This record gives sequence, C-alpha cells and structure tokens, in this order.
Amino acid sequence: MNNIPQVKLGIVAVSRDCFPIGLSQSRRAAVVAACAGKGLEVYEAQTTVENEKDMLKAVEEVQGAGCNALTVFLGNFGPETPETLIAKHFDGPCMFVAAAEGDGDLINGRGDAYCGMLNCSYNLGLRGLKGYIPEYPVGDAQEIADKMVEFVPIARAVLGLKGLKIITFGPRPQDFFACNAPIQGLYDLGVEIEENSELDLLVSYKEHEGDPRIPDVCADMAAEMGEGKYYPDMLSRMAQFELTLLDWAEAHKGSRQYVAFADKCWPAFPSQFGFEPCYVNSRLASRGIPVSCEVDIYGALSEYIGACVSGDAVTLLDINNSVPASLYEEKIQGKFDYDYKLTDTFMGFHCGNTPSCKLCADRAVKYQLIQHRLLEPAGSDPDFTRGTLEGDIAPGDITFFRLQSTSDGKLRSYVAQGEVLPVPTGSFGGIGVFAIPEMGRFYRHVLIEKRYPHHGAVAFGHHGKVLFELFKLLGIQDIGFNQPAGMLYKTENPFC
Repeated sequence: MNNIPQVKLGIVAVSRDCFPIGLSQSRRAAVVAACAGKGLEVYEAQTTVENEKDMLKAVEEVQGAGCNALTVFLGNFGPETPETLIAKHFDGPCMFVAAAEGDGDLINGRGDAYCGMLNCSYNLGLRGLKGYIPEYPVGDAQEIADKMVEFVPIARAVLGLKGLKIITFGPRPQDFFACNAPIQGLYDLGVEIEENSELDLLVSYKEHEGDPRIPDVCADMAAEMGEGKYYPDMLSRMAQFELTLLDWAEAHKGSRQYVAFADKCWPAFPSQFGFEPCYVNSRLASRGIPVSCEVDIYGALSEYIGACVSGDAVTLLDINNSVPASLYEEKIQGKFDYDYKLTDTFMGFHCGNTPSCKLCADRAVKYQLIQHRLLEPAGSDPDFTRGTLEGDIAPGDITFFRLQSTSDGKLRSYVAQGEVLPVPTGSFGGIGVFAIPEMGRFYRHVLIEKRYPHHGAVAFGHHGKVLFELFKLLGIQDIGFNQPAGMLYKTENPFC
C-alpha cells in the first residue's frame, strides 16, 4: 500500500538539569531495547535535551536521520520549556510520555516524571501546541514501548492527512444530501481537495482508449477474480477506467503525496462509460487508494484514515437494513460468545466496492440490480449496469466509524467495534451481517440524533482505541461510541 506514509519513529530523552541526566539516558536505552523486542525499530537520538540549544540540536538530529514522528521521553522530571518546544520545531507528530520509577532507589534514582508530565501538558496548552499524550502516559520500559507501538498508526494517519488530496468527480447524485460536505473541515485538518466534473472524467477516460497498458491490467483482473467470476467482454473497459483514475491521481497530486477519490457513480455513469465502476473502485481501495461512492467526500476521508490506522484495505458501506427476525433466531441467537440481541445486528451493504480480499470465496463481478431496474429496459439482460463486485463480506472483527462535518462546518466522529458474523445474507451486493453491542441504541442516539449520513467506513480488525485517540489528537470534541447498557445517552429516555 504505497498511498499511505511509512513512519520512521525517533525518541528524544529530556532531563531537568537538577536531576541526574544519566537517569534519562539509561531509561531511554531501555525503552529502545524494549521496542526492538516488539519488532519496532526506533531511532535513538543521542542528544539529551536539558535546554533550548539542546532542543534545536536534537530536532536537527532526528530530522537528519529521516524521522517523521517522535517520542519525547521524560526520563526524569524534564525541562518544560525546551521539551514542549520540540513539538513546535519538529515537523511531525510528537508523543509525550514519562518514566515510571522502579529501576533504582528513591534517592538518586527518583525522576519525578509523574510530576513532570503535568508541567509538560500545562506548557503545551500555554503555547497552543499539539502533542499526543496517551490515556496513561507513564510506564516502565516495556509499557512505554507498548505505547510507542500504538502511536505508530496514529502518527501514520496524522502524516497521511497532512499529505492528502481528495479528488472528486461530481456533483453528488440528486437526493443524496447525506453526502453534503462543507470543505472548511478538510482545510482545518490540513487536507486539500480538488473538485471536478463527471464530464472531465469521461473526457479523460476516452483519451485512454487503446492505452497499451490495458492488456496487462485485464490479465491482472482475470487472475484476481478467477475464471467464471467476471465478464470477459468488460475487462478492457474497466482496465481503461482504472488507468484513467491512476493517471489522474499522479497528474493532479500537486504538492501532496497521497490521494483519495470521491466519485459520482450513478445515474449517468453506467450508460456513458458502459459499466459500473464498483469493481475498479474496489481494486484501488485494496492498494490504499479509497474511491468513495456517490461523491461522499467525508466517506473517502474516513476510508483513508482507516487505511492509515489499519495498514490494510478498507471499505465504505451503507448502514443498510435490519436482519430479519427469522434469520436472527435461526443463525444468531445464542450462537456466539457475545449474546447479541436482534437490535445489535444489521446488514452493511454497498453495490460492489469492497475489495475482493475482504469477501468470501464465492465473490464475483456481477451487475447492479437496483440500477438495472432503474436504467435498463424491464426484462432485459444486464448490459451497462454490470461491473459490481458482489459477495458476502468475510467474517471477522471490524470497526465501523466516520469523521464528518456538520452543515455549519463542525467536525464530529463516531467509532464502534463489532464483527461480521459468519451468517449467509441471502442478498445481493457486497454485504454482511454485522453485530455491534448495543447497536440499536447507538443507531438512535448517535447516528440518527446527530444526523450522520448512511455511509460508514469499515476497518477490518478492532481499531477503536487508536481511532478514538487519533480523533482526540485532531481536536474532534464530539466522538460518539456505542455506549454499554446502563450508560445513558443524553437524549435517551431513562423511563424506557
């Protein structure tokens, strides 16, 4: 996935000049060794920061070593002015953590870093500087190493957003006000946007006709899907479109390093391009280049965040339909480690944009049933509505989440962990039976109450902790989650 950053993490130890400097240095070395034991390579800055000149020297050292993320380690109390100025002068995300006692006596071996973290946080606030402070920022070498491992995907997402451009081809379809996207929030996050017409995309697509690279892309598509799982007569058209998007991304990155797309995919697209774009979109998503449906700009943003956090392919799904009670009673009730209620379950669906690596083995390129009903003659065989990637989503842990701007430009988010159940859907599209504890209440008092759109990003695996920490670091004040039973939402009726 070459569309997300590679994090090179450094560590700088700081020391209050009235405390033994050796305490910070030996503790720093122990942290680096613990990181190595966990498979995390860390650049160990040899400059220990006691004053502002040390700070400048340390920043120059780590940036010269290619570090793009940094752990500022209070091995003892720490000098609050220079340690916080590191976050100002270093061009990348910084995490601030402190050493716990226990590796020496409580005379010369006491560092008072617990106290130092309070001053550190206070001074970051005074200077208006952003620094990431973990949920509990104090620990021994092994515990600090664990926090550094958890910091890597957070740093990757921060760096990704800093270098991201979202390219759109729109406008959004009629009656899709849910994809409303005030762009001020993107700029607030440091994300660039380029908005284009669907006609611009069509012109570029036609210019790629006969591209000599098309046969190789066709062969790759055929190998990915396997015989009998695709329409041979459509491969060249879809390959032409894939090359169009990739070339557009390369030509339009400008000053940015990373790209995501938010494209209009109906109603005009299939008749004019001759196919549905879903399968191509899925292939780009599998490479870390999300292509959201229906010009969902914040959906593309959320997908990209998910790719950075998980380091894996993601998808965008409708929070779509309820699970029939008969299916729940036959296949779900009492059959899993968590005793899911019917209202904990729902079906997540989209036409066919989920990467093949996240679908069950029977996945195949098919046609878009809803668009076929709408756009092609009744009773006819599907023609230009072919091109969706369909199949049940493979079972496993998931995180459902979204970062969204309200109509008045305020950013808010939600995060909920759950799983895709190994339950056949008996339906069409890219679809799965999802289960999230207390989903019914979450659906009503977060998704509906706060007027979120129907699209949610799906990261495969449980990444709620990292996403929650990331959204806090980005300054998101309103982070919804699926609150456990007994923990009432503000709008929840206590008498129900």
